[in-house]
Amino acid sequence: MREGKTGYIEVAFNGSLANIPLDAQFSLPAKGVTAIFGPPGCGKTTLARCIAGVQHVPTGFCAVDGEIWQDETTFRPPHLRPVAYVFRPPIPLSHWSVRRTLLYKASKSTPTLIDFDGVVDLLELSPLLERSPSHLSAAERQRLALGSALLGQPQLLLLDDPLIVLDRSAKCEILPFLERMREKLSLPMIYITHDIADIERFADHLVMMKDGLVTAAGPLNVVQSGPVLARRGEAAVCLDTLVGGYDGRYGLIMLRLDGARLLVPGLPLRPGAKLRLRIAAGDVNIACEPRRASSILNVFPARIKASLPFGEAEVTLVLALETGRSGVPLLARITRRSFDALRLSNGADVFAEVARAVPLGLPSSACKALPRSA
Repeated sequence: MREGKTGYIEVAFNGSLANIPLDAQFSLPAKGVTAIFGPPGCGKTTLARCIAGVQHVPTGFCAVDGEIWQDETTFRPPHLRPVAYVFRPPIPLSHWSVRRTLLYKASKSTPTLIDFDGVVDLLELSPLLERSPSHLSAAERQRLALGSALLGQPQLLLLDDPLIVLDRSAKCEILPFLERMREKLSLPMIYITHDIADIERFADHLVMMKDGLVTAAGPLNVVQSGPVLARRGEAAVCLDTLVGGYDGRYGLIMLRLDGARLLVPGLPLRPGAKLRLRIAAGDVNIACEPRRASSILNVFPARIKASLPFGEAEVTLVLALETGRSGVPLLARITRRSFDALRLSNGADVFAEVARAVPLGLPSSACKALPRSA
């Protein structure tokens, strides 16, 4: 009989529901945000409902942090699974205030993850407490839904495309709160979406789905550098760095990445804070030897792991930076002419010149900018 592994979310569902095939298997750390990504109708919500126990695949397996929710002999119904399921903003009861709605949920559980005051502070609900939920905006109702979910003291938070019905402004209002939850709470989250921009901003792990099948699963930047996403026109890799200092003379944030140093323009941030960078394949150049003079500040030794055709004129190179032991992945998109002229091949040692790296959101712990003189 299969056992669950401590510290992991383990999923294995193989069967069909309403004649829709499902072949979903992955094992990923039970921490941070695991995003499930794929086009509409690929089975993302079906997978979420199986994890929550709302739908039942008889041959399935599901375990969270070593605790088995389903196997050959066990099936916990939804109300016995310590999971909170949040989707599009609900329409709450209009005759209850926000405070009463939250207190009703809080009264059912002993605080182990977060208490009432913690939720109000985390989601900035204090100005809303005496208002009727029916008079809240869509983004405010979603914050209330998140608060209610957290007060249930879940061991897993399932977010099923919670931003899909929000306009751009409301979405921008909610995303920082999701990032704050990821930063402040030791609560694994599964985030289901078909928007790769959301994933790039705050996911730690990525599960790819197509036609009911999990096609790839792993750390975000590893899956991003895999053949499916690397072939996209907007191909990019997201790297998590640590703030190491600030060059006040030139307005550059000094960042550390696995033994390497990066310089990016921006306001000063607290040393030690985490900062995620998005580096698009089109913003990385390739050289066979270091240049003596160049305007590009960030140049790293790298090795070509794979070369993927992109249209008739370009090639996407999958690189591993050789700045530390982990071989941080990176993508570069160059012309086929340059690929041939430089006599590049898989396994070749090159220099990756990062012309542009874009910071994605700032965690609350990093947002207290230091004085310009720092």
